[in-house]
Amino acid sequence: MDKVIEIKNLTKSYGNGRGINDISLDIFKGDIFGFLGPNGAGKTTAMKIMTGLVRPDFGDVKIFGYSVSEEFEKAMENVGCLIEIAESYQYLSAFENLKQLARYYPKVDHKRIDEVLELTGLIKFKNEKSKKFSLGMKQRLGLAAAVLSKPKVVILDEPLNGLDVEGMIDIRKMIRYLTETEQTTFFISSHLIHDVELTCTRIGVIYNGKMLNVESTHTILKNYATLENYFVSEVERNGRVPSSID
Repeated sequence: MDKVIEIKNLTKSYGNGRGINDISLDIFKGDIFGFLGPNGAGKTTAMKIMTGLVRPDFGDVKIFGYSVSEEFEKAMENVGCLIEIAESYQYLSAFENLKQLARYYPKVDHKRIDEVLELTGLIKFKNEKSKKFSLGMKQRLGLAAAVLSKPKVVILDEPLNGLDVEGMIDIRKMIRYLTETEQTTFFISSHLIHDVELTCTRIGVIYNGKMLNVESTHTILKNYATLENYFVSEVERNGRVPSSID
């Protein structure tokens, strides 16, 4: 299996006791990896380090063999991401927002813009200004931007935030479709257990800044019936101990 993301001994601590402690993880081509943990568990910190927004105290992330901290441009060349809030130009339409972004990618044409608007359920709103969009529609536009350039890896921090049920179904379909048709690898953080269970092929549980376990969704459901049972079991077994960075 082709290793796409390699996370080694990643550590970052903050004054408030939050952060991550010695996280190591491998993500393989075609994975839809779910990074599952409660709010404050360290998911966003890890993903900010993965995308070069924060420097770790210790450890490193490699994407396609390139270190994010030392070879940022090469590491991020084939990566699309949405971390925290989806930003857009308020007075431009959905289509115009993506057209602005497409200027950075010579191979992205109008056909591709329409394609990602279709994938994210925004095609019927393509000519509406984003200032009129609901939180969920802004999130859809952010997701369209993340996959616009046909990235080989997509890193999404809580991508289902603000989406209604229909939106969640649309985005799940999009993730599966891109994995199958473009062999995209996804790294998705979430605290929504049910959605991780329905979307992801492999799942890593993070709690108190520590990785507790990584397992395939198939194995989890076979042994525990639901992801919730597995999560509770892992936290009871490993998690309810003070973290060394607390």
